[in-house]
Amino acid sequence: MAWNEPGGNSNNQDPWGDRKRGGKKQGPPDLDEALRKLQDNLSSLFGGKKKPGATGSGGGFGLVAVVLAALAAMWLYTAVYSLDEQEQAVILRLGKYHETVGPGLNIYFPPMDRKYEQNVTRERAYTRQGPMLTEDENIIEVPLTVQYKINNLQDFVLNVDSPEMSLQHATESALRHVVGSTAMDQVLTEGREVLAVDVKERLQRFLDTYRTGITVTQVNVQNAQAPREVQESFDDVIRAREDEQREKNQAETYANGVVPEARGQAQRLREEANGYRDETVSRAEGEADRFTKLVTEYRKAPEVTRQRLYIETMQEVFSSTSKVLLSSDKGQNSMLYLPLDKMLEGRTATSQKLSGTAESDSSSIESSVRLGGDALSRDLRARGSR
Repeated sequence: MAWNEPGGNSNNQDPWGDRKRGGKKQGPPDLDEALRKLQDNLSSLFGGKKKPGATGSGGGFGLVAVVLAALAAMWLYTAVYSLDEQEQAVILRLGKYHETVGPGLNIYFPPMDRKYEQNVTRERAYTRQGPMLTEDENIIEVPLTVQYKINNLQDFVLNVDSPEMSLQHATESALRHVVGSTAMDQVLTEGREVLAVDVKERLQRFLDTYRTGITVTQVNVQNAQAPREVQESFDDVIRAREDEQREKNQAETYANGVVPEARGQAQRLREEANGYRDETVSRAEGEADRFTKLVTEYRKAPEVTRQRLYIETMQEVFSSTSKVLLSSDKGQNSMLYLPLDKMLEGRTATSQKLSGTAESDSSSIESSVRLGGDALSRDLRARGSR
């Protein structure tokens, strides 16, 4: 039977009614009493004494102490921090720069202090690409990568609101200035290294002027190229330039092979001419000296000198000829032996010798023959007169 039916025992069946347990009346738990018990327990935990008949307001001090202890623990957890070898931190106290701390265990006092920590040794990279106008009014695409790191954390945090954004703007300005003062051929070919160096120097000057605390470590200009719309035309121009350079190299190679050879031949002819000149002058001087000495000897003994000149001249003339002269004196009829084989060998050797020394001995032979002829004619005239 339900507890609320008529005639039923409502006191015994009511689930929220009083029940006798050990002779005491039990009711629903009191929230204030539960809070008071909790405060008493916390107060006894922190050393407070529990007073009989104390109300719930007496344990408020323990709860406040717990809250303060929790806040102190949270503050201490937040205030104590550690930095590794690559990091630094800038501390602002009441909005003003206080100090820059290095690696290790450190503490600051928020909210009075504010902390900004950064990795100052790690190299960071920034990449950009965009159309640029060159000095000769051509548009090219220049991809660029800038590597940088923080060298002064105080300047990096305090002087510029957004230093990395300032770096990007300064890179854009430096790149456009350098590309705008360079021809397109230099940017597309061998001028990229010089372009990167110029951009780095100008960019670093901008950053130092702004006092951003950033150092640019490397600027890499990648393969610059023309816009896609005109890329084929640019490729044709590059191929034509390569063909021109190849033809020029071939021409220089040919010139390097021909010119030294021609110079060598010219030098050889010059040396031969100098040698011939010296030889001719020396021979002429020798002949003149010989003639002077011969005149001196001739004046001392004319007959002997004429006879000696005649004999030497005949010997020189007949030694280079193939004819054989026979003199038949009266009263002599002896058989002569002519060694023709030896004469032919001597003729061959003489002809070879003459072919090698004909040019050098021509003037000497002429002068000797002339002197011998004059002496012979004079001797024959003398004999005829006798």
